[in-house]
Amino acid sequence: MHLGRSGRVVYKPVVDFHPDPDHAAIAEGVDRVCASFDDNYWSACDTEHRFPWEFYEQMAAGGWVGIIIPERYGGGGRGIAEGCLVLNRIAASGAGMNGSSAVHLTMFGLNPVVRFGNDRLKDAFLPRAAAGDLHVAFGVTEPDAGTDTSRITTRAEPDGSGWRITGRKIWTSKALESEVVLILVRTDPPGKNRLDGLTLFLADLDRNYVDIRPIPKLGRNAVASCEVAYDGLPVESWRMVGERGKGFYHLLHGLNPERILIAGTACGIGEVAIRKAVAYANEREVFGRLIGANQSIAHPLAQAHMQVQAAWQMVQLAAWRYDNDLECGEQANTAKYLAAEACFFAADRALQTHGGLGYATEYHVERYWREARLQRLAPVSQEMTCNFIAQQVLGLPRSY
Repeated sequence: MHLGRSGRVVYKPVVDFHPDPDHAAIAEGVDRVCASFDDNYWSACDTEHRFPWEFYEQMAAGGWVGIIIPERYGGGGRGIAEGCLVLNRIAASGAGMNGSSAVHLTMFGLNPVVRFGNDRLKDAFLPRAAAGDLHVAFGVTEPDAGTDTSRITTRAEPDGSGWRITGRKIWTSKALESEVVLILVRTDPPGKNRLDGLTLFLADLDRNYVDIRPIPKLGRNAVASCEVAYDGLPVESWRMVGERGKGFYHLLHGLNPERILIAGTACGIGEVAIRKAVAYANEREVFGRLIGANQSIAHPLAQAHMQVQAAWQMVQLAAWRYDNDLECGEQANTAKYLAAEACFFAADRALQTHGGLGYATEYHVERYWREARLQRLAPVSQEMTCNFIAQQVLGLPRSY
Protein backbone atom coordinates (compact mmCIF):
# COMPACT_ATOMS: atom_id res chain seq x y z
CA MET A 1 0.00 0.00 0.00
CA HIS A 2 0.97 3.68 -0.28
CA LEU A 3 -0.54 7.11 0.26
CA GLY A 4 -2.20 8.46 -2.86
CA ARG A 5 -2.31 12.14 -3.76
CA SER A 6 -5.44 12.57 -1.67
CA GLY A 7 -3.70 11.03 1.34
CA ARG A 8 -5.96 7.96 1.11
CA VAL A 9 -4.33 4.56 1.58
CA VAL A 10 -4.23 2.70 -1.76
CA TYR A 11 -3.94 -1.08 -1.76
CA LYS A 12 -2.35 -2.77 -4.73
CA PRO A 13 -2.36 -6.41 -5.84
CA VAL A 14 0.82 -8.33 -5.10
CA VAL A 15 2.74 -10.93 -7.05
CA ASP A 16 2.30 -14.59 -6.16
CA PHE A 17 5.55 -15.76 -4.58
CA HIS A 18 4.88 -19.47 -4.81
CA PRO A 19 7.85 -21.21 -6.48
CA ASP A 20 7.45 -21.27 -10.25
CA PRO A 21 8.85 -24.42 -11.89
CA ASP A 22 9.21 -22.57 -15.20
CA HIS A 23 11.34 -19.88 -13.57
CA ALA A 24 13.51 -22.51 -11.92
CA ALA A 25 14.02 -24.16 -15.33
CA ILE A 26 14.89 -20.80 -16.93
CA ALA A 27 17.43 -20.02 -14.23
CA GLU A 28 18.97 -23.48 -14.54
CA GLY A 29 19.17 -23.22 -18.34
CA VAL A 30 20.81 -19.80 -18.33
CA ASP A 31 23.20 -20.80 -15.54
CA ARG A 32 24.23 -23.78 -17.65
CA VAL A 33 25.15 -21.57 -20.62
CA CYS A 34 26.95 -19.03 -18.42
CA ALA A 35 29.04 -21.73 -16.75
CA SER A 36 31.06 -21.98 -19.97
CA PHE A 37 32.17 -18.36 -19.66
CA ASP A 38 34.20 -17.61 -16.57
CA ASP A 39 35.46 -14.35 -15.07
CA ASN A 40 38.63 -14.49 -17.15
CA TYR A 41 36.56 -14.55 -20.35
CA TRP A 42 34.62 -11.48 -19.29
CA SER A 43 37.72 -9.70 -18.09
CA ALA A 44 39.37 -10.29 -21.48
CA CYS A 45 36.31 -9.03 -23.37
CA ASP A 46 36.22 -5.92 -21.20
CA THR A 47 39.96 -5.21 -21.47
CA GLU A 48 40.07 -5.82 -25.22
CA HIS A 49 36.80 -3.95 -25.90
CA ARG A 50 35.64 -7.10 -27.65
CA PHE A 51 31.96 -8.00 -28.10
CA PRO A 52 31.25 -11.43 -26.52
CA TRP A 53 30.20 -13.13 -29.72
CA GLU A 54 30.75 -16.68 -28.42
CA PHE A 55 28.48 -16.03 -25.46
CA TYR A 56 25.85 -14.26 -27.56
CA GLU A 57 25.68 -17.10 -30.08
CA GLN A 58 25.13 -19.71 -27.35
CA MET A 59 22.43 -17.58 -25.74
CA ALA A 60 20.73 -17.14 -29.12
CA ALA A 61 20.95 -20.86 -29.87
CA GLY A 62 19.23 -21.60 -26.57
CA GLY A 63 16.36 -19.23 -27.38
CA TRP A 64 17.18 -16.91 -24.48
CA VAL A 65 17.69 -13.78 -26.60
CA GLY A 66 14.13 -14.00 -27.96
CA ILE A 67 12.46 -15.10 -24.75
CA ILE A 68 9.97 -12.21 -24.60
CA ILE A 69 9.20 -12.05 -28.33
CA PRO A 70 5.76 -13.58 -29.09
CA GLU A 71 5.67 -17.23 -30.11
CA ARG A 72 4.05 -16.44 -33.45
CA TYR A 73 7.33 -14.78 -34.44
CA GLY A 74 9.51 -17.60 -33.18
CA GLY A 75 10.14 -16.22 -29.71
CA GLY A 76 9.56 -17.68 -26.28
CA GLY A 77 6.35 -15.74 -25.68
CA ARG A 78 7.27 -14.96 -22.10
CA GLY A 79 7.09 -11.69 -20.17
CA ILE A 80 9.40 -9.09 -18.72
CA ALA A 81 9.56 -11.18 -15.52
CA GLU A 82 11.20 -14.03 -17.42
CA GLY A 83 13.45 -11.68 -19.39
CA CYS A 84 14.50 -10.12 -16.11
CA LEU A 85 15.36 -13.52 -14.70
CA VAL A 86 17.55 -14.28 -17.73
CA LEU A 87 19.51 -11.05 -17.29
CA ASN A 88 19.80 -11.56 -13.54
CA ARG A 89 21.37 -14.99 -13.97
CA ILE A 90 23.74 -13.70 -16.66
CA ALA A 91 24.96 -10.90 -14.41
CA ALA A 92 25.19 -13.18 -11.36
CA SER A 93 27.49 -15.55 -13.26
CA GLY A 94 30.20 -12.89 -13.26
CA ALA A 95 29.32 -11.60 -16.73
CA GLY A 96 27.81 -8.45 -15.21
CA MET A 97 26.66 -5.82 -17.66
CA ASN A 98 29.06 -6.97 -20.37
CA GLY A 99 26.96 -10.12 -20.61
CA SER A 100 23.49 -8.73 -19.99
CA SER A 101 23.95 -5.77 -22.35
CA ALA A 102 24.88 -8.14 -25.15
CA VAL A 103 21.29 -9.40 -25.16
CA HIS A 104 19.03 -7.00 -23.28
CA LEU A 105 18.59 -4.45 -26.07
CA THR A 106 16.66 -7.04 -28.07
CA MET A 107 14.30 -7.35 -25.11
CA PHE A 108 13.37 -3.78 -24.23
CA GLY A 109 14.43 -2.18 -27.52
CA LEU A 110 11.92 -4.16 -29.55
CA ASN A 111 9.13 -4.13 -26.99
CA PRO A 112 7.46 -1.02 -28.54
CA VAL A 113 7.55 -2.82 -31.90
CA VAL A 114 5.81 -5.84 -30.35
CA ARG A 115 3.19 -3.54 -28.80
CA PHE A 116 2.62 -0.96 -31.54
CA GLY A 117 4.36 -2.06 -34.74
CA ASN A 118 2.41 -2.79 -37.91
CA ASP A 119 2.25 -6.34 -39.23
CA ARG A 120 4.83 -5.73 -41.95
CA LEU A 121 7.31 -4.39 -39.40
CA LYS A 122 6.74 -7.29 -37.03
CA ASP A 123 6.97 -9.92 -39.77
CA ALA A 124 10.17 -8.41 -41.14
CA PHE A 125 12.15 -8.08 -37.91
CA LEU A 126 10.75 -10.02 -34.96
CA PRO A 127 11.51 -13.54 -36.29
CA ARG A 128 15.12 -12.54 -36.97
CA ALA A 129 15.42 -10.98 -33.52
CA ALA A 130 13.97 -14.09 -31.88
CA ALA A 131 16.56 -16.22 -33.67
CA GLY A 132 19.34 -13.91 -32.52
CA ASP A 133 20.10 -12.93 -36.10
CA LEU A 134 19.14 -9.25 -35.68
CA HIS A 135 21.02 -6.88 -33.40
CA VAL A 136 19.14 -3.81 -32.20
CA ALA A 137 20.33 -0.47 -30.80
CA PHE A 138 18.28 2.09 -28.86
CA GLY A 139 18.60 5.73 -29.96
CA VAL A 140 16.97 8.19 -27.56
CA THR A 141 19.51 10.25 -25.57
CA GLU A 142 21.02 13.36 -27.16
CA PRO A 143 23.99 15.57 -26.17
CA ASP A 144 21.84 18.64 -25.46
CA ALA A 145 18.71 16.87 -24.22
CA GLY A 146 19.87 14.20 -21.76
CA THR A 147 17.01 13.19 -19.50
CA ASP A 148 14.77 15.96 -20.87
CA THR A 149 13.34 13.98 -23.77
CA SER A 150 11.10 16.88 -24.79
CA ARG A 151 14.20 18.75 -26.04
CA ILE A 152 15.11 16.15 -28.64
CA THR A 153 16.20 17.87 -31.85
CA THR A 154 16.99 14.90 -34.09
CA ARG A 155 14.31 15.22 -36.73
CA ALA A 156 12.65 13.23 -39.46
CA GLU A 157 11.35 15.10 -42.48
CA PRO A 158 9.01 13.72 -45.16
CA ASP A 159 10.77 12.62 -48.34
CA GLY A 160 8.37 11.33 -50.93
CA SER A 161 7.10 7.99 -49.67
CA GLY A 162 9.42 7.98 -46.68
CA TRP A 163 11.44 10.10 -44.28
CA ARG A 164 14.96 11.45 -43.81
CA ILE A 165 16.51 11.48 -40.34
CA THR A 166 19.11 14.08 -39.37
CA GLY A 167 20.63 14.68 -35.94
CA ARG A 168 22.87 13.23 -33.26
CA LYS A 169 22.41 10.68 -30.48
CA ILE A 170 24.74 9.60 -27.68
CA TRP A 171 25.01 6.56 -25.43
CA THR A 172 23.62 4.34 -28.18
CA SER A 173 24.81 0.98 -26.89
CA LYS A 174 25.64 -1.83 -29.30
CA ALA A 175 25.47 0.47 -32.33
CA LEU A 176 28.68 -1.04 -33.75
CA GLU A 177 27.11 -4.51 -33.92
CA SER A 178 23.53 -3.52 -34.72
CA GLU A 179 21.74 -3.54 -38.04
CA VAL A 180 18.79 -1.44 -36.88
CA VAL A 181 18.06 1.20 -34.27
CA LEU A 182 14.80 2.05 -32.53
CA ILE A 183 15.12 5.83 -32.74
CA LEU A 184 12.99 8.62 -31.30
CA VAL A 185 12.85 11.75 -33.48
CA ARG A 186 10.82 14.90 -33.81
CA THR A 187 8.39 14.88 -36.73
CA ASP A 188 5.99 17.61 -35.57
CA PRO A 189 6.02 20.67 -33.31
CA PRO A 190 5.12 19.96 -29.66
CA GLY A 191 1.50 20.51 -28.69
CA LYS A 192 0.18 21.36 -25.26
CA ASN A 193 2.39 18.60 -23.98
CA ARG A 194 6.06 19.13 -24.86
CA LEU A 195 6.40 15.39 -25.44
CA ASP A 196 3.88 15.41 -28.29
CA GLY A 197 5.26 15.46 -31.83
CA LEU A 198 7.91 12.79 -31.27
CA THR A 199 7.84 9.66 -33.41
CA LEU A 200 9.50 6.24 -33.26
CA PHE A 201 11.13 4.52 -36.23
CA LEU A 202 12.94 1.22 -36.58
CA ALA A 203 15.63 2.43 -38.95
CA ASP A 204 18.62 0.79 -40.62
CA LEU A 205 22.04 1.90 -39.39
CA ASP A 206 23.17 2.50 -42.97
CA ARG A 207 26.83 3.56 -42.80
CA ASN A 208 26.36 5.65 -45.94
CA TYR A 209 24.30 8.06 -43.83
CA VAL A 210 25.36 7.21 -40.28
CA ASP A 211 28.63 7.85 -38.45
CA ILE A 212 29.20 5.69 -35.35
CA ARG A 213 31.93 6.48 -32.85
CA PRO A 214 32.48 4.62 -29.55
CA ILE A 215 32.64 6.75 -26.39
CA PRO A 216 35.66 5.90 -24.18
CA LYS A 217 34.24 4.98 -20.77
CA LEU A 218 34.99 3.57 -17.32
CA GLY A 219 33.52 0.09 -17.66
CA ARG A 220 31.26 -2.33 -19.54
CA ASN A 221 33.68 -2.08 -22.42
CA ALA A 222 32.77 -5.34 -24.15
CA VAL A 223 29.64 -3.55 -25.37
CA ALA A 224 30.44 -0.14 -26.79
CA SER A 225 28.35 2.94 -26.08
CA CYS A 226 28.39 5.21 -29.08
CA GLU A 227 27.80 8.67 -30.42
CA VAL A 228 25.82 8.34 -33.64
CA ALA A 229 25.41 11.11 -36.21
CA TYR A 230 22.57 10.83 -38.75
CA ASP A 231 22.91 12.72 -42.02
CA GLY A 232 19.71 12.38 -44.05
CA LEU A 233 19.21 8.70 -43.26
CA PRO A 234 16.36 7.42 -45.47
CA VAL A 235 13.58 5.50 -43.70
CA GLU A 236 10.53 4.00 -45.39
CA SER A 237 7.14 4.99 -43.98
CA TRP A 238 6.25 1.43 -42.95
CA ARG A 239 9.21 1.52 -40.55
CA MET A 240 7.31 3.97 -38.30
CA VAL A 241 6.46 2.34 -34.96
CA GLY A 242 2.92 3.16 -33.90
CA GLU A 243 1.32 6.56 -34.41
CA ARG A 244 3.02 9.67 -35.72
CA GLY A 245 3.64 12.19 -32.94
CA LYS A 246 2.97 9.64 -30.17
CA GLY A 247 6.41 8.08 -30.08
CA PHE A 248 7.24 9.06 -26.51
CA TYR A 249 4.13 7.32 -25.17
CA HIS A 250 4.93 4.22 -27.22
CA LEU A 251 8.49 4.42 -25.93
CA LEU A 252 7.27 3.99 -22.36
CA HIS A 253 6.81 0.34 -23.27
CA GLY A 254 10.58 0.31 -23.72
CA LEU A 255 11.53 2.60 -20.85
CA ASN A 256 9.65 0.90 -18.01
CA PRO A 257 10.83 -2.58 -19.08
CA GLU A 258 14.35 -1.16 -19.43
CA ARG A 259 14.30 0.03 -15.83
CA ILE A 260 13.03 -3.35 -14.65
CA LEU A 261 15.50 -5.36 -16.72
CA ILE A 262 18.46 -3.21 -15.68
CA ALA A 263 17.37 -3.53 -12.05
CA GLY A 264 17.40 -7.31 -12.42
CA THR A 265 20.91 -7.07 -13.84
CA ALA A 266 21.98 -4.88 -10.92
CA CYS A 267 20.74 -7.47 -8.44
CA GLY A 268 22.79 -10.09 -10.28
CA ILE A 269 25.95 -7.97 -10.03
CA GLY A 270 25.28 -7.51 -6.33
CA GLU A 271 24.84 -11.25 -5.91
CA VAL A 272 28.14 -12.21 -7.55
CA ALA A 273 30.02 -9.45 -5.71
CA ILE A 274 28.75 -10.76 -2.36
CA ARG A 275 29.54 -14.34 -3.35
CA LYS A 276 33.13 -13.43 -4.21
CA ALA A 277 33.55 -11.45 -1.00
CA VAL A 278 32.15 -14.24 1.19
CA ALA A 279 34.45 -16.80 -0.45
CA TYR A 280 37.47 -14.56 0.15
CA ALA A 281 36.45 -13.78 3.74
CA ASN A 282 36.18 -17.52 4.41
CA GLU A 283 39.72 -18.21 3.23
CA ARG A 284 41.75 -15.09 4.02
CA GLU A 285 43.48 -15.30 7.41
CA VAL A 286 44.89 -12.23 9.19
CA PHE A 287 46.16 -12.04 12.79
CA GLY A 288 45.53 -15.73 13.23
CA ARG A 289 41.87 -15.91 12.22
CA LEU A 290 39.64 -15.70 9.15
CA ILE A 291 38.62 -12.14 8.32
CA GLY A 292 35.01 -13.28 7.93
CA ALA A 293 34.88 -13.64 11.71
CA ASN A 294 35.28 -9.88 12.06
CA GLN A 295 31.97 -8.06 12.34
CA SER A 296 33.45 -5.14 10.40
CA ILE A 297 33.60 -7.56 7.46
CA ALA A 298 30.62 -9.78 8.19
CA HIS A 299 27.97 -7.18 9.00
CA PRO A 300 28.35 -5.08 5.82
CA LEU A 301 28.17 -8.24 3.73
CA ALA A 302 25.04 -9.32 5.60
CA GLN A 303 23.55 -5.87 4.99
CA ALA A 304 24.47 -6.07 1.32
CA HIS A 305 22.76 -9.45 1.02
CA MET A 306 19.57 -8.14 2.62
CA GLN A 307 19.52 -5.04 0.42
CA VAL A 308 19.98 -7.07 -2.78
CA GLN A 309 17.24 -9.51 -1.73
CA ALA A 310 14.83 -6.66 -0.93
CA ALA A 311 15.55 -4.95 -4.24
CA TRP A 312 14.95 -8.23 -6.10
CA GLN A 313 11.49 -8.49 -4.56
CA MET A 314 10.62 -5.03 -5.92
CA VAL A 315 12.02 -6.01 -9.32
CA GLN A 316 9.73 -9.01 -9.39
CA LEU A 317 6.72 -6.92 -8.39
CA ALA A 318 7.44 -4.33 -11.09
CA ALA A 319 7.84 -7.03 -13.74
CA TRP A 320 4.64 -8.77 -12.64
CA ARG A 321 2.66 -5.54 -12.84
CA TYR A 322 3.98 -4.77 -16.32
CA ASP A 323 3.23 -8.27 -17.56
CA ASN A 324 -0.31 -8.01 -16.16
CA ASP A 325 -0.95 -4.66 -17.90
CA LEU A 326 -1.07 -2.73 -14.64
CA GLU A 327 0.38 0.72 -14.09
CA CYS A 328 4.00 0.14 -13.11
CA GLY A 329 5.85 3.44 -13.35
CA GLU A 330 6.20 3.71 -9.58
CA GLN A 331 7.36 0.12 -9.19
CA ALA A 332 9.74 0.19 -12.17
CA ASN A 333 11.45 3.34 -10.94
CA THR A 334 11.54 2.14 -7.35
CA ALA A 335 13.07 -1.18 -8.43
CA LYS A 336 15.70 0.62 -10.46
CA TYR A 337 16.59 2.93 -7.56
CA LEU A 338 16.77 0.23 -4.88
CA ALA A 339 18.66 -2.22 -7.08
CA ALA A 340 21.23 0.41 -8.06
CA GLU A 341 21.90 1.33 -4.44
CA ALA A 342 22.06 -2.31 -3.31
CA CYS A 343 24.30 -3.27 -6.23
CA PHE A 344 26.82 -0.51 -5.59
CA PHE A 345 26.90 -1.11 -1.84
CA ALA A 346 27.51 -4.82 -2.42
CA ALA A 347 30.26 -4.24 -4.97
CA ASP A 348 31.92 -1.58 -2.84
CA ARG A 349 31.91 -3.85 0.23
CA ALA A 350 33.24 -6.73 -1.88
CA LEU A 351 36.14 -4.57 -2.98
CA GLN A 352 36.74 -3.43 0.60
CA THR A 353 36.63 -7.02 1.86
CA HIS A 354 39.46 -7.91 -0.51
CA GLY A 355 41.53 -5.01 0.78
CA GLY A 356 44.28 -3.91 -1.58
CA LEU A 357 43.76 -7.03 -3.71
CA GLY A 358 40.27 -5.79 -4.48
CA TYR A 359 41.88 -3.07 -6.57
CA ALA A 360 43.72 -5.69 -8.62
CA THR A 361 42.09 -7.07 -11.76
CA GLU A 362 42.98 -10.63 -10.73
CA TYR A 363 40.06 -10.87 -8.31
CA HIS A 364 37.48 -9.27 -10.67
CA VAL A 365 35.63 -7.34 -7.97
CA GLU A 366 37.00 -4.08 -9.38
CA ARG A 367 35.17 -4.90 -12.62
CA TYR A 368 31.93 -5.49 -10.70
CA TRP A 369 32.51 -2.19 -8.87
CA ARG A 370 32.93 -0.25 -12.13
CA GLU A 371 29.74 -1.74 -13.55
CA ALA A 372 27.88 -1.25 -10.28
CA ARG A 373 28.66 2.47 -10.35
CA LEU A 374 26.94 2.73 -13.72
CA GLN A 375 23.66 1.53 -12.21
CA ARG A 376 23.29 4.83 -10.36
CA LEU A 377 23.55 6.77 -13.63
CA ALA A 378 21.76 4.70 -16.25
CA PRO A 379 19.24 4.30 -17.73
CA VAL A 380 18.12 7.19 -15.53
CA SER A 381 19.94 8.87 -12.67
CA GLN A 382 18.98 8.26 -9.06
CA GLU A 383 18.11 11.94 -8.73
CA MET A 384 15.64 11.86 -11.63
CA THR A 385 14.12 8.69 -10.20
CA CYS A 386 13.52 10.55 -6.93
CA ASN A 387 11.96 13.41 -8.91
CA PHE A 388 9.54 10.97 -10.56
CA ILE A 389 8.46 9.46 -7.24
CA ALA A 390 8.17 12.87 -5.56
CA GLN A 391 6.01 14.37 -8.31
CA GLN A 392 4.09 11.48 -9.83
CA VAL A 393 3.52 9.38 -6.72
CA LEU A 394 3.60 11.79 -3.79
CA GLY A 395 2.09 14.75 -5.64
CA LEU A 396 4.87 17.20 -4.70
CA PRO A 397 5.50 20.27 -6.90
CA ARG A 398 7.94 20.06 -9.78
CA SER A 399 11.43 21.26 -8.85
CA TYR A 400 12.82 21.89 -12.33
